[in-house]
Amino acid sequence: MNLQFDAELMLLITGVIVAISLASLFARSFRHRLDPDGSSRFYHNLLARIKAWWVMIATFGVALMVGKVGTLIIFTAISFQALREFITMAPTRQGDHRALFWAFFFILPAQYLTIGMELGGFAYIFIPVYAFIFIPIRAALAGETKDFLERTSKVQWGLMVCVYFISYGPGLLTLEIDGYEGENVKLLLFMVIVVQVSDVLQYVWGKSIGKTPVVPKLSPNKTAEGLIGGTLSASLVGACLWWATPFNFWQAGAMAMLLCLMGFFGGLVMSAIKRDRGIKDYGTIIPGHGGMMDRIDSLCFAAPVYYHVVRYFFGQ
Repeated sequence: MNLQFDAELMLLITGVIVAISLASLFARSFRHRLDPDGSSRFYHNLLARIKAWWVMIATFGVALMVGKVGTLIIFTAISFQALREFITMAPTRQGDHRALFWAFFFILPAQYLTIGMELGGFAYIFIPVYAFIFIPIRAALAGETKDFLERTSKVQWGLMVCVYFISYGPGLLTLEIDGYEGENVKLLLFMVIVVQVSDVLQYVWGKSIGKTPVVPKLSPNKTAEGLIGGTLSASLVGACLWWATPFNFWQAGAMAMLLCLMGFFGGLVMSAIKRDRGIKDYGTIIPGHGGMMDRIDSLCFAAPVYYHVVRYFFGQ
């Protein structure tokens, strides 16, 4: 499968750059109103999100320039960092080290290799079947029995969230869609744009009019008003991008709404894990905005659901 640049792709990338530039200009221009005394968490969080957007667009730009291989390498690196952050949330024992070695240096790259080689269904049973069998066997051979279930479950869950779920992103490049050959990269960009726009708009709507927390004990800042406003707004953005996808206007809007909802639930689940571990962020790799998992948590649940819906309704 060959990736190709076309007018729609260039327009999509240009639109994203213009939108981020306008957001940056807006934030700088209205700093005296949004952050008059330099202590507004809302303003600094907004700036952090905009900076993260610039990093993401630059990363995807590099990946697109080198094609499918570059995209796979970028996502492999993202998964590696995300898995590293996930595993370091809780202490490990000596008996875990060899299982972790296999997880990081064999299972993770092998997952992306199977996608790159377009091995079909095997790519999507490799981790949930074979890795899930292998990890507890390797851990058991180490002879460490204390907290065995918790320790092996952590590695398995880390592989599922940080590697398996995220790998559905580049997996979109392997889909065969009639009349859309060589254009699948726009499916990937559509997903990333919608999920990230939804994340920002839910935050803005929530801070503006949010009063009703969805799950108060877990994440009091995630409000029903923010969820509804952000989802509807981002779904409209997605619908307006129908021209870059194999969907019509209403289908693009429905896909965007699905991505928004799954992104919200992905973020909610990953927040629950942080609360359980007693941490605020997964890491510090993104200044002012935590770790890699803090940036891609919404994609974790959105990517696999989006992939399978597109494959079922539009794939050959």
